[in-house]
Amino acid sequence: MSKNSCILILLALLIVITSRLEIVGAQTCRPSGKIKGKKAPPGECNQENYSDCCKQGKLYPTYTCSPPVGRAVLTLNSFEKDGDGGGPSECDNNYHSDDTPVVALSTGWFNHEQRCMNNITITGNGRTVVAMVVDECDSTMGCDDEHDYQPPCPNNIVDASKAVWKALGVSEDNWGELDIVWSDA
Repeated sequence: MSKNSCILILLALLIVITSRLEIVGAQTCRPSGKIKGKKAPPGECNQENYSDCCKQGKLYPTYTCSPPVGRAVLTLNSFEKDGDGGGPSECDNNYHSDDTPVVALSTGWFNHEQRCMNNITITGNGRTVVAMVVDECDSTMGCDDEHDYQPPCPNNIVDASKAVWKALGVSEDNWGELDIVWSDA
């Protein structure tokens, strides 16, 4: 076999391997399991900010991954004590004012606390805001006391304080869900 033939074979092999990696990277994140919903005891599921409560027997998908950083759904969350966010934030074990631009990211994007206390840039409604990551929107667990009897978080959520929604110029009557684009700041 000539030297040129070997180079062509290696080049072809490299192209095949590279294209396979691009296909794997482009695939969407698939559910990793399911959780069966339990009905919350009376008064145990805080529905502030449009939060859902688990329904008895309903199967909820769980995720250990998130899609590539970029497009997401912005949701509303209170990081204050007694807010629908539950306990203190995972990154610093503190509560945060609704007037501070802070967010929780779906499990895959939260990446084992790798984004804790880092800023992200969020673009939506024709505006851009910078917010700090302080918590995880748990995509692997839910429907229990620790998660306020709320379902697992979808894998594409940026759960934001009221300050983020205000900075994006979204009128309060339209708060709840908004398609956005985000990136590390």
